[in-house]
Amino acid sequence: MDKRTFLKSLGLVATGIPALSFAKEDFFETKADQKKLLAQVLRKGDTIGLIAPAGVIDTEEAIVMTREIFENFGFKIKEGKHIRSRYGNFAGKDEERLADIHSMFADKEVKAIVCIRGGAGASRLLPHIDYQLIANNPKVLLGYSDITALIMAFYKKTGLISFHGAVGISTWSNTVAKNFENQFFLNQPAQFANPTEKGDNFIQYKERITTLNSGQATGTLLGGNLTLLSGLCGSAYLPDFKNAILFLEEVDENIERVDRMFCQLKLAGILDQIKGFVFGKCTDCGPAGGYGSLTLEQVLNDYIKPLGIPAYSGAMIGHIANQFILPVGAQVKIDADKGTITLLEKVLKD
Repeated sequence: MDKRTFLKSLGLVATGIPALSFAKEDFFETKADQKKLLAQVLRKGDTIGLIAPAGVIDTEEAIVMTREIFENFGFKIKEGKHIRSRYGNFAGKDEERLADIHSMFADKEVKAIVCIRGGAGASRLLPHIDYQLIANNPKVLLGYSDITALIMAFYKKTGLISFHGAVGISTWSNTVAKNFENQFFLNQPAQFANPTEKGDNFIQYKERITTLNSGQATGTLLGGNLTLLSGLCGSAYLPDFKNAILFLEEVDENIERVDRMFCQLKLAGILDQIKGFVFGKCTDCGPAGGYGSLTLEQVLNDYIKPLGIPAYSGAMIGHIANQFILPVGAQVKIDADKGTITLLEKVLKD
């Protein structure tokens, strides 16, 4: 995930893409008392739209395998017109990727929208999205990593609950497929917990959770990729984190930069507003060069433990197989001692 490109792109939105017109977002903003916007439950035979709103799709096989995954669920497939486009490391120019988002939400035949991959570039689109179109046509949106930008903006501007979970090029294990069916076909309020299998061992060694602060907390589930959230601080595209349960994940970052991003969330006042905290995986995150850096454990102890709120790390969230499919914007309850996230409401219309 080229997150440094993302951070640079924040300063390019207003000047680097003059061909795009800005949405009238000042006249369309989620009110504090606005109800959450829910998409419809999915059924076999529905049409799924495939888009690439961020990084380039560099192999045809990625598209073929994504189609195969959702055809195996029983869906019809509609491809975005520009998913094979390329502009640098993006899947086409901003106006092309934006057009695919708008066309999928406007298409009455399409019932859900799946991002083929994350990468970088979704944040460049935020000022140009027609949020009234999204609000008028609520649909399932599934993705993670760079797609965090869209998930956050859609919830902030429309109240739409979107889903942080596997993209098309993710590893779709039977566990992920079963979780997909339970969420989108059966609309079952779920409890998300790490696997507890010990195998031939006396205690569990794999996928352990670490309790930072004991206790339980209830709130609105908000979060996603750490770089994307910290990069959006101060923008119009982050929702209110007051009384939220914040979840985060990261990949391919040294801990020095992870520390810097946690500091940004702290200075922006976000960490002081939340009621609970869950950290997923920091995949391929290592110490900085030279004199090294803090450990991830030290960073979490410095920023999260002093908050005194229920908090744990090690959840199956992030750039991993068997990741959770989390409804962002839903009411949840976390148990920091058991390492569970329990959904308290249905997040789709039956």
